[in-house]
Amino acid sequence: MERTGIAAAPGIAIGRAIVKKEENMEIVRRSLEPNQISLEVERFKDCVQQAILELAELKEITEKKVGEEEAKIFEAQQLFLQDPEFVGAIENMIEAEHINAEAATQSVRDQFLAIFESMENEYMRERSADLRDVSQRILRHLLSITQNETAVVDGPQILVVHDLTPSDTAKLDLSITRGFATDIGGRTSHSAIMARTMGIPAVVGLSNVTEEVSDGDLIIVDGSTGNIHIRPEPVVLQEYEDKLRDFQLRQETLAKLIHQSTMTRDGRHVELAANIGNPSDAESAISHGAEAIGLFRTEFLYMGRDDFPSEEEQFASYKSVLETMGNKPVIIRTLDIGGDKELPYLNLPEELNPFLGYRAIRLCLDQTELFKTQLRALLRSSAYGNLRIMYPMIATLDELRKANQVLSEVKQELVDKNISFNHEVQVGIMIEVPAAALVADQLAKHVDFFSIGTNDLIQYTMAADRMNPQVSYLYDPFNPSLLRLIQMVIIAAHREGKWVGMCGEMAGEKLAIPILLGLGLDEFSMGASSILQARHLIKQLDSQKMAKIAEHVLTLSSGQEIKDYIQQEVMR
Repeated sequence: MERTGIAAAPGIAIGRAIVKKEENMEIVRRSLEPNQISLEVERFKDCVQQAILELAELKEITEKKVGEEEAKIFEAQQLFLQDPEFVGAIENMIEAEHINAEAATQSVRDQFLAIFESMENEYMRERSADLRDVSQRILRHLLSITQNETAVVDGPQILVVHDLTPSDTAKLDLSITRGFATDIGGRTSHSAIMARTMGIPAVVGLSNVTEEVSDGDLIIVDGSTGNIHIRPEPVVLQEYEDKLRDFQLRQETLAKLIHQSTMTRDGRHVELAANIGNPSDAESAISHGAEAIGLFRTEFLYMGRDDFPSEEEQFASYKSVLETMGNKPVIIRTLDIGGDKELPYLNLPEELNPFLGYRAIRLCLDQTELFKTQLRALLRSSAYGNLRIMYPMIATLDELRKANQVLSEVKQELVDKNISFNHEVQVGIMIEVPAAALVADQLAKHVDFFSIGTNDLIQYTMAADRMNPQVSYLYDPFNPSLLRLIQMVIIAAHREGKWVGMCGEMAGEKLAIPILLGLGLDEFSMGASSILQARHLIKQLDSQKMAKIAEHVLTLSSGQEIKDYIQQEVMR
């Protein structure tokens, strides 16, 4: 039997199923006598405290097994258990309605879930999994339930569950667990993100897969296509065993490229860099063969907390990455808050369309002290490595001039205080607004480099929200209009002797790489796990031939026509 869900983490896994169905907790609403209420509130608080301690332990386990950034999932869950709007609402319901803690927890949880699951933002909808996880943890303590032991099967295992919570993912035994499949979930759920980091193939959103699979069933999980095979026929099993063997051989071949530079067949060098979101990712970038960090997102420093990070905290984070990377370039993007990334402590007014609103460089130029603090930390860190500073969301030459003026003021402050920094640090901008692409010839005179952020550039060019499935057909990196904008940016930069990179997801797209190489892109920055595959491909390409390929691509009329052409002319 074949089922199709959402491809959450790539790779192929074959093993025997361990089925873990959704916990069915019998919760009975009980009325309390007045003299029982305070005791019930205390019982609830004790259970919350036990849950907090468990999450602290899980955080420690995850830091060791996966990484610091993934472990922050459990910090976020702890915040739920310290949030007066959540925990306080449960306590208030116990006191106001004179009911038991289990019933109050269930009721408040369901109210919050309804809010989260109705949100348009996919990332916020997926956070409902965290709320379910912490609520179940409290309820288990309230009901004195110990989690059931899972079945035991010989050999490699595939975990089949209703929803693999972050807690479950952190506790996976990677020596026997080869992959997992779930009834619900999406690509942006914490468990999917952790699975990709841990290298575990996963397919989610399979509806009722826990009802269709029994303990011990042979299962194939194809995390690249989103397909699973339940009790496969011998011919299907043989096919996937061959695919798995080929995949493992390919990984061994790619591993030999880790310490090589990225050269085309005719000797042109391009730089392959990694996008990272926290300092711990730098080690992974190096282990995957990154020649640079093409995008270090600094938002993690500002999110999941009650106040702004200090200059010292930022300095320590930036310095850590620069020291890890040695003399390799590290592009650090200044604060890009707004759109789908909010900071409650900023107290920003609600916007009808935050993606087109008060965000990124617009916010920083308005709140200059916030901007200066970050720039001071960045410049101070430049004494410890090859730092490059990048401004996001630049739309006009005036914005760029103002940002550079603030940077000059900060440099002078450091000079006056005799604080060392690299006076020649490179400064660039992200090209993610069509207006910037159209005046790239003017902007290029005032920067050292451009980095094209295709994730936003596509949605702004096509006026299509990338999270909206009804217009997803328009969100196409191969659309001719986008490719022409990219060509325009590269030509404008090269005329001024400046280099151009790309840090959007398109940079790691197999079919896009030959086109971008042909258009003259100098640097490709992508998720670390894609670097070696990109290097393997580029080594087989002739840059002059790709220039002719790109020239022809720009005459084609649709994204599909372009992909078909590249498939036929380059990938055959």
